[in-house]
Amino acid sequence: IIKLSFFLGIFAYLNYHVPRTRREILEILIKGLQRLEYRGYDSAGVGIDGGNNKEWESNAKSIHLIKQRGKVKALDEEIHKEQDIDLDVEFDVHLGIAHTRWATHGEPSPMNSHPQRSDKNNEFIVIHNGIITNYKDLKKFLVKLTFFFATLVERVIQQLEGAFALVFKSVHYPGEAVGTRRGGPLLMGVRSDHKLSSDHIPVLYRSSGKDKKSCNSIPRTDQDTCLFPVDEKAVEYFFASDASAVIEHTNRVIFLEDDDVAAVVEGRLSIHRIKRSAGDYPARAIQTLQMELQQIMKGNFSAFMQKEIFEQPESVVNTMRGRVNFDDNTVILGGLKDHIKEIQRCRRLILIACGTSYHAGVATRQVLEELTELPVMVELASDFLDRNTPVFRDDVCFFISQSGETADSLMALRYCKERSALTVGITNTVGSSISRETDCGVHINAGPEIGVASTKVIYQHHIFLFTFTYIKVKDITDALKPLFYLIKEVLSLDDEIQKLAAELYENKSVLIMGRGYHYATCLEGALKIKEITYMHSEGILAGELKHGPLALVDKLMPVIMIIMRDHTYTKCQNALQQVVARQGRPIVICDKDDQETIRNSCRSIKVPHCVDCLQGILSVIPLQLLSFHLAVLRGYDVSATSSASTFIYINRNKHKVFTQTVVLQTSFSV
Repeated sequence: IIKLSFFLGIFAYLNYHVPRTRREILEILIKGLQRLEYRGYDSAGVGIDGGNNKEWESNAKSIHLIKQRGKVKALDEEIHKEQDIDLDVEFDVHLGIAHTRWATHGEPSPMNSHPQRSDKNNEFIVIHNGIITNYKDLKKFLVKLTFFFATLVERVIQQLEGAFALVFKSVHYPGEAVGTRRGGPLLMGVRSDHKLSSDHIPVLYRSSGKDKKSCNSIPRTDQDTCLFPVDEKAVEYFFASDASAVIEHTNRVIFLEDDDVAAVVEGRLSIHRIKRSAGDYPARAIQTLQMELQQIMKGNFSAFMQKEIFEQPESVVNTMRGRVNFDDNTVILGGLKDHIKEIQRCRRLILIACGTSYHAGVATRQVLEELTELPVMVELASDFLDRNTPVFRDDVCFFISQSGETADSLMALRYCKERSALTVGITNTVGSSISRETDCGVHINAGPEIGVASTKVIYQHHIFLFTFTYIKVKDITDALKPLFYLIKEVLSLDDEIQKLAAELYENKSVLIMGRGYHYATCLEGALKIKEITYMHSEGILAGELKHGPLALVDKLMPVIMIIMRDHTYTKCQNALQQVVARQGRPIVICDKDDQETIRNSCRSIKVPHCVDCLQGILSVIPLQLLSFHLAVLRGYDVSATSSASTFIYINRNKHKVFTQTVVLQTSFSV
């Protein structure tokens, strides 16, 4: 059933004793895929029950797949071209699954798109988020298995290598859904207007498997081991890798752990595991998401990325709210308070992250070293693991991730925990794997980040790492207080940046140079341009200019330089002269009062002044805006990415959301 490995977005819908026409079901599936379009993709598909009569059992004996290369709109058009399906037939119970795929293994095509099928009869189909690295070795194993549905999934995931989130549908188990995860995010939403049997679900463990009979037996599932509505059978379940896909239906969610197998049978949810491991929590709590649907909508903006760039002033304030007291210059980080003494005794700080989060670590390394007088390592999570980096029990390891689900960062986290280091999470996602698995940490409260290119979260990572240094110093508050207004001032340059983009968008490459605190800004700006515009871009440490990169500079090569009046100012002026000497035409991001730099540059983007260690928060905004406008002018989909989301919707009846207050099982501060 798993032939190739992909990155994709997934949505599924199950109605149980809620009559729906096939037309309504397909409309729900298509709308679900459209909700995930911001993730980027190159093909899409749906899997629905076949048959044209009203009897559920007959309909469920066949599965009909419709898959199309291109956008969801093309899939919708293909659905309406189908001649052999009756759109008006009504189903009392039905499970439909759908996906958007981004090709990583195999070209974009209907055959390679999901749902993937087990055989020509579509006995099993699967929607898949992640990469299965040993898929070739699984073929012989899979065709021999004949077990109960949840047991079958358990046996399969024991053989899988890689990171994944999976949801299965089968003609042999109509009306049932099974989902599992390892390394990839997967949560479940619950919706009912009736009292639920519990506010948590006990985890059911299979027996040790010494005898074959016990290995294949189903654990006891009753009112004490399952989640279901009391008195009535009306309930809806949602499987998703992204909370933004769930929130319009419910804010009550259950976060699955690695190797959990969640099964819904006859409206009852149970969670299974093969064996109990040290440190396992024996139940999964129902938690409450603090998110609203309007937060994930674009509003008057043309794209989520643009919206989130302009949300940055408010998100900075939200990160500091309740933590930074500007009256007495104090900081409260509740998620760290129980570990402060342990942190103070450490001998080394290790910042581990990927992408934009890694750049936040690079940006803050200097101030962390200066103010804590500790050695600070900033590590790319994948390289950190490849090197088998030495980690000791007196190290403090920070794991920085917007989603809290970054696979390489999660593996690095487990590597450090095995070596008894103190682990600290910095994430934007409540209930994420990093927030649950680290010893302590802080949620940065930036609000949902839907756009492919992470923008506003880099500020909050900056701010948290700076406020962390309050353990030793408290005088940064004066610089933090006016950030809201300073960011607003930089955003007012949008029209100017758009004009600059119109002059640059036909170029094939752009170089971005800086040093000191602004080297990280160069790396981040170059990443945004590559990620969104598909232009080559390179972030260059200005101090290395004469050691090779200067050879790239000529009158045709766009060069953006960041020059601020800090301790690297004179050195950056020297780099500017080198670029001019090679007939370069530098575009300089500089302090609005720096007349010398403005005179020496071909063009300048003038930003307000801030304290040195926070200046990068302001200087990166023009690069974010530039990447957005370049992408639009070059005709690219600003949403395009290789990220993935998963969504499955299980419906037993139309009812309101059931809510109750549940305390998160986490040591994080929110």
